[in-house]
Amino acid sequence: MTADLADVSYVVKSMALTAVENESYFGDLDAVVGDGDFGYSMARGFEVVLANWDDLDRANIGKLLKAVAMTITGRMGGTSGPLWGTAFLRAAAVAGDRSELVADDVIAMLRAAIEGIKHRGKAEIGDKTLLDALVPAVDKMAADLAGGTSAAEVLRGAATVAESSAESTRDLIAMRGRASYTGERSIGTLDAGAVAVALMFKRIAEQWETRHGGMG
Repeated sequence: MTADLADVSYVVKSMALTAVENESYFGDLDAVVGDGDFGYSMARGFEVVLANWDDLDRANIGKLLKAVAMTITGRMGGTSGPLWGTAFLRAAAVAGDRSELVADDVIAMLRAAIEGIKHRGKAEIGDKTLLDALVPAVDKMAADLAGGTSAAEVLRGAATVAESSAESTRDLIAMRGRASYTGERSIGTLDAGAVAVALMFKRIAEQWETRHGGMG
């Protein structure tokens, strides 16, 4: 499996569109036990990414991801900006000046993004955050890629795991962010960040095979 600059661009744009199109939904989820600004913050940051899409540096994969990171960090409010900005920046550092990625590169970038989120957000698996969907999805990707599964199947598998993992955040007590103030009252609610990750994976997986020349 390989991924080129066009593939990475597709993934980033899919993430941005998901954030913008689900602004109200993500905000409603966050408002149940949080401060309700997650949807707004995500949409505003990724909105700027889309508005400046044609002007983003595409000299290589690392430069594209760094440009996205800088845009998000500067325009996405709340705690979301630093977290998502850090994730893109860590992935960019791993990608470096590559114009093509192999499977190990993709997983290394995702693992770096995860570690960046953990460090910046002082969060771990089980804290009822986006990590509770992202980490299991990446673990599934790594296992499937190691087994030689096609990219399309890998993405479908990751999307399925992300969705079920996001749903499982209902059973968790929020340990980070404004939601953590509610303690056990956060049980029974979905984490907005985990749901966002799940919907991003779903969009990427659903539209992957309709693209031309993507990784197989």
